Amino acid sequence: MSLNKVMLIGNVGKDPEIRYLEGNSPNGANAKVATFPLATSERYRDRNGEQHENTEWHNIVAWRGLADTMERFVKKGTQLYVEGRLRTRSWTDQTGNKRFTTEIVADTIQLLGKRSDNPGAEGPAPYPQAQQPYQQAPQARQPYQQAPQPYQQVQQPAAPQAAEGPEDDLPF
Repeated sequence: MSLNKVMLIGNVGKDPEIRYLEGNSPNGANAKVATFPLATSERYRDRNGEQHENTEWHNIVAWRGLADTMERFVKKGTQLYVEGRLRTRSWTDQTGNKRFTTEIVADTIQLLGKRSDNPGAEGPAPYPQAQQPYQQAPQARQPYQQAPQPYQQVQQPAAPQAAEGPEDDLPF
């Protein structure tokens, strides 16, 4: 059994780059991919009480529907929760050197923070609005047909007497 899972909360380092890849899909649609860097930071104090901050940069790749969301709502500075898996790719550059990159292929992305904190929230209602549930018009109140009965006091039955034995019969 193996597991390849990454969970990050961080800020987008630059606006997502959107590309369309020619594909062999039956409907002739091209696959959309969004790539962007995500910064996660760790703050700590050393023995001398000085505060330090380490920032780690992660390359995020979002496909199809997630790429649509990134294109519409995410800008530099947006805080995101990203869940996905690690993938390492290699290629040969123009000078003939073999190069490697490690990226996170996103499975889930959630926008965090308030809408006003998100630089991508400019303009009219950028986030999808939840539909309001249908509300039926209030009906006229009907008088009670029968007056409610007053509460009746119910006596609890006496607890059964424990048989002779240890006071604590818990198995641990």
